[in-house]
Order: sequence, then structure tokens, then C-alpha cells
Amino acid sequence: MKVNRIRQNVFPVLAAFIWGTAFVAQSVGADYVEPFTFNAARSGIAFLFLLVLCAVLRKRQERDFAGEAKAAPGSRRDLAVGGICCGTALTVASFLQQKGLETTTSGKAGFITALYIVIVPIAGIFLKKMPPKTIWLSVVLAVAGLYCLCINEDFSITMGDFYILLCAFCFTAHILVIDHFTQKVDGVELSCVQFLVVTVLSSAGMLAAESPSFAALQACAFPILYVGIFSSGVAYTLQILAQKDSDPTVVSLLLSLESVFATLAGAVILHDQMSLKEYFGCLLMLAAVILAQLPEPKSGRKKAVSSN
Repeated sequence: MKVNRIRQNVFPVLAAFIWGTAFVAQSVGADYVEPFTFNAARSGIAFLFLLVLCAVLRKRQERDFAGEAKAAPGSRRDLAVGGICCGTALTVASFLQQKGLETTTSGKAGFITALYIVIVPIAGIFLKKMPPKTIWLSVVLAVAGLYCLCINEDFSITMGDFYILLCAFCFTAHILVIDHFTQKVDGVELSCVQFLVVTVLSSAGMLAAESPSFAALQACAFPILYVGIFSSGVAYTLQILAQKDSDPTVVSLLLSLESVFATLAGAVILHDQMSLKEYFGCLLMLAAVILAQLPEPKSGRKKAVSSN
């Protein structure tokens, strides 16, 4: 029980901290290489890191559970399908996020990305899971927050903010897909396969639409290594492990703390500054995030038990 509580609460907060600080590394990387190139490099590093980790864990399992039956073929099929679905959603989300970071600050990107915390329960409607009534107020707060964060005086939105907004929807899909497959397969193996898929898809996009340069990659080697090992390899694996047997909405609340860490990291490391209006937008979105997770008040009286 204690282990499950650590996994469901500590893991997503740790992942949020890593992702929040990674926005700074991604922002630096965006100054040197294009989105597909950056994501292909970070995902390749994450895949190799997780491949080694999977090998170590598998040897440990073989030693501890020698003689027991191997996993059923169906689990391998679920792993492949889950990895492809998770990897595809993550590829699109990561591309949009990295593209947006070319023209927006890491703090704003963190808060706009965290909009998935509101989208996840709304998406539950289409999965026949009705969200609590408070979710609609949180939607209003989130939209108001987005207005303060993104809309300029001439009532326009920058392309960078628009890309980040789209990536929030893709991360919603990623969370829901993980919620489905993490109940069927090993979390570390699922993370490994998803980053193999991201590496392949991002590499294809890199070769088709970009002009990768080894010198540029070398110039931002540290940000790529940090994001590849910690943000991708470690944090996304922590997310998958945290979502196992957990409510995806609750886990997504803890993950959304990345917005706070991103703002703090951007201010401390990159000296990013936002206007009072943008900070107010951050507060509105944070309020929307918290309100979206409050339990619905119990209404109505308990049915009387007949004792005829």
C-alpha cells in the first residue's frame, strides 16, 4: 500500500519537476536545432537509456523468478500496439511543443501545456465518464487564463502559443492512451517502445523537412542529453508507472505542476519575464487546474432503507 502511494503521488511530482526544468533546456535547444532534429536526438538517447534499463530489469526478473512461465503472446502484441499509439501521440505533442518554444517563453509554455488537466476530464465525456459540474467553471477560468497569457493587445495569438495549445490536446491523448495500455503491459517496456517509435517518426520528419547539422547538435549537446535522459527516459517512465491503477485525472493534476516549475526555472535560469497580465493568467490557469480536481460535493440524501 505504501509503495503504491509513493508511486501514485511522488512519481508524478518528480516527473513534473523534471519536465518543468526541461522547458529551459528545450528553449535553449530551440535556438540551435529544429524541432524534429531535437526530438529525434532526445528520443534516441531515451530509447537507448531505457533499452539498457529494460535489459537490467529483465535479468533481475529472470534471476528472481526462474522457472516461471513467460509472458503470454498477447502481452507482446499489447506492448507493440501500445508503444505505437503512445509514441505517435508523443511525437506530435513533442514536435508542437518544441516548435512553440522557438517563439514563446518556457514559463508560458509550461502553463499552456498544463491545460491538459482540464481537457482530460472533458475527454472523459466521450468515453462515457461524466466529469463533475465544477469542471465547467474550471474551463471558464482556463480560457480566461489563456486569454491573459496568449492574446495580444490586437486580439491576436502568437504562433508559438498556438502550437503549445495544440500540444496540450495531444498530451491529453497521450495520457488517455497510457491509461489504457499501462494496465496491460510493463511500464518501463512501454516507455522504451514508445521512444523507439518517437525516434523513428521524428527522424523521418527530420530527413524530410529539416537540414540537421552535427555542429548545431554538438552546440546544444547538454540540453539534449538532459532532456533525453531525464525528461524523456526518466520522467515519462515515471508518468507511466504512476498511472498504473490510478485515476488519470488525479495523476494529471500532479503532472501539471510542471507549469509552476517551468515558470520558476525560466525566471531563475533564463531570466524570463512576463507582464502582470500574463502572471494573472498563470494564476487563473492554476486555479482552473486545482478546481478541476476538487471532488464533486455529494448532493441528495441517502436513500432510506425499507424495513418492511
